[in-house]
Amino acid sequence: MLRAVEKTGKGCKVLIVDDQEPMRLLLAQYISEGLAGAEITLAGTCEGALQLADRTTYDVILLDLLMPGIGGFEVLKRIRISSANKTTPVVVVSILTASIMGEEPVSFERAKALGANAAVSKPVSRSALIAAVKAQLRAKV
Repeated sequence: MLRAVEKTGKGCKVLIVDDQEPMRLLLAQYISEGLAGAEITLAGTCEGALQLADRTTYDVILLDLLMPGIGGFEVLKRIRISSANKTTPVVVVSILTASIMGEEPVSFERAKALGANAAVSKPVSRSALIAAVKAQLRAKV
């Protein structure tokens, strides 16, 4: 049985990490539409994401891999090692996860090895993003 947060999104905490503001806002819009009532937090830097992940436990984290500074791979690694979100599902949202000729990208394999739970390729499909997030929320129960 799904918890109410997974059915409605109400009370669901989502952290969106992307250095591009238009992408952060688009992802936030998609999450708002697909999980009505979700509490969305935006981070535009790797360092900001780590600070937020240390202070607040989220229900799911959306993470870009290509970011300035330490980068998304290192953010994922640090979240899994020492944060309040060690077990929080992480959905990678990146151009690096795009399949080339039907093969799973090496970047997603690397992200999975560091603890990513799922991936959605950019350009992002609203339905694919919501499906990935809901699948991770269901798996969390």
